[in-house]
Amino acid sequence: MSELIVSVSGLRGIVGETLTDEVAERFVAAFCTKLGHGPVVVTRDGRANGPPLAEAVARAVVASGRGCLVAGVAATPTTGVLVRQHNAAGGVQVSASHNPAEYNGLKLFEAAGRVIPAGPGEEVKRAFEQGEKPAAGEAGKRTYAADTVSRHLELVAATCDVERIRSKAYRVVLDANHGSGAVLGVPLLEHLGCEVVVNGAEPDGLFAHPPEPTAENLESVLKGVADEGAAVGFCQDPDADRLALIDEKVRYIGEEYTLAICCDHVLRQNVGPIVTNCSTSRMSEAVASRFGARYLRTKVGEANVVDRMLEADAVLGGEGNGGVIDPRVGLVRDSFVGMALVLDAMAARGLPLSALADELPRYEIHKAKVGLAREQVQEAYGKLEAAFPEAAADRLDGLRLDWLTGEWLLVRPSNTEPIVRLFAEASTAEHAASLCEQASKAMGGA
Repeated sequence: MSELIVSVSGLRGIVGETLTDEVAERFVAAFCTKLGHGPVVVTRDGRANGPPLAEAVARAVVASGRGCLVAGVAATPTTGVLVRQHNAAGGVQVSASHNPAEYNGLKLFEAAGRVIPAGPGEEVKRAFEQGEKPAAGEAGKRTYAADTVSRHLELVAATCDVERIRSKAYRVVLDANHGSGAVLGVPLLEHLGCEVVVNGAEPDGLFAHPPEPTAENLESVLKGVADEGAAVGFCQDPDADRLALIDEKVRYIGEEYTLAICCDHVLRQNVGPIVTNCSTSRMSEAVASRFGARYLRTKVGEANVVDRMLEADAVLGGEGNGGVIDPRVGLVRDSFVGMALVLDAMAARGLPLSALADELPRYEIHKAKVGLAREQVQEAYGKLEAAFPEAAADRLDGLRLDWLTGEWLLVRPSNTEPIVRLFAEASTAEHAASLCEQASKAMGGA
């Protein structure tokens, strides 16, 4: 049986095993004890096991005495927009992001329409563990959102030159993979004048391929882009906060390039701070440097990126998993922002996606993991620093080593398993893999 993973931003588990209706109701009850005045928005990401959990969440919200705005299937960033649009106290999305179909989870939003930050999230986690719930009283009422996409579409469209994109009449493939992405993705792309071919438009959770938009999972989508002669393939994860790209040459461009291309386009119009987490490719850092923009790195985690964006008044932020955060739209990773900015970049410069990708500095990331007990982690960091004395060490989040030649290595302990995760970036895939292998040997892990 899998473990129920409870974090500062929500929880996830296998439905019917660790994640049950009763667990969901207790967690939402704890969340409601920490909210200010107002209703709670409830959405889900389209997974087949989502409707009963969404019903359990709604029951818990009204039992707490609050109004519950049921908004059906919606992307993660759309949930954030709905929270702000309806002046809600918070939101709950039933989603397990890119995890396999048997999983689901609850993602929490605060009134600002962002995923709940670490401090308040820790309070909810503690309240859940202690069994806190609102005092008994009169039940709240449910209402149902009649329009869940118009405001989000309007905000995204305002970030780009709609007429310029329309003039190109791009043919695009949207791979929503039976998640929530097509709910807004289709009307947005049609609004931008695109001819849209959709894979998995129905949000029924019957994934046509494994849900994480990685190269190995998107072979069928690559073929579709080729068959359709598309200018671009947009590939979303089930809750549509991540975006991977396929270019017109039918190359998997991937997720790291999404943020870098968007950074380049935004900085051509407005130079300002860029924020990413410390496991993101240095492509975005190189782009920021090209424009003389301030570049800031945070701990891993969307909430950490958003905190720093707010502090620095950043023009754009995100994570290398294809999650672009544009404060003009919302403080949530947003695949729709990514699509609009990529299309606008192509139209503004009259270049295909392949050219936008090829002009970026080329780096390769390799990821690995090493079995290591948590009590051994600090000693392992010391061994790594001793093994690579020429690298600059930073312990912002785990241990990051940076070389003057541009390579870097990040080692972070897992929050859920007795392992450490390794991320290395170098000019070639072989070099990046070699860094991970050397680090593993130096730490002496299993």
